[in-house]
Amino acid sequence: MSKKNTDESGLEIIETPEALAGQINKAEVFFIKNRKIVLGIAGAVVLAVVAFAGYRFYIDGQEGTAQDALANVVYDFEADSLQKALNGSGGNEGLLSIADSYKGTDASNLANFYAGVALLKQGKYDDAISHLQSFSSSDLLVHARAQSLIGDAYLEKNQPAEAISFYKKAADYEKNEYFTPVYLMKLAIAQEKANQPADAVSTYKRVIDEFPLSSEVVNAKKYMGVLEGQVGK
Repeated sequence: MSKKNTDESGLEIIETPEALAGQINKAEVFFIKNRKIVLGIAGAVVLAVVAFAGYRFYIDGQEGTAQDALANVVYDFEADSLQKALNGSGGNEGLLSIADSYKGTDASNLANFYAGVALLKQGKYDDAISHLQSFSSSDLLVHARAQSLIGDAYLEKNQPAEAISFYKKAADYEKNEYFTPVYLMKLAIAQEKANQPADAVSTYKRVIDEFPLSSEVVNAKKYMGVLEGQVGK
């Protein structure tokens, strides 16, 4: 029998035929002793793969139908026919139906965003929050926009503390020169309403210092000046 090979650390390296055969024999013994467990795990993995593949096939098939339905209803949304957009008209599905009937599709996800905006405009704040929170996106602008809209809904509900949380998320997500100052201004207003004047002053100052070219700077300076006068700064 040949001598077992070892590496510099002294650990055995499986290179020789005898060592390899020994390892195979150990594996066979383990399989025989645990045959039901091994086969059960393998079967579960196969079922999971098949189930996922079937789900993706179903979703892919639904996507085209959902996108067509969404394209039809967007016209009503853009025309500000909010009730038609939400509930459908002329045999076309509405945003609420699309969001619910085609879950898992991109069209359903986007329908949640549109529905949230429409419901917010109608003053149905809780429903708006629900749909906007069901929406997800990695898009630079749309994700932050959704967070800001949720903040708007909470502010309309006179819940500034909750609004602050979402305005912060909007302002901190992928900062940019155009929209971040707007979200910061909303944040400062919510902080004022939450009786957090020092935080509001700091937020207004962020607009001034971090986005000096923004059109929001004029109002930020004005509101900060008034607030500083009130708190004696």
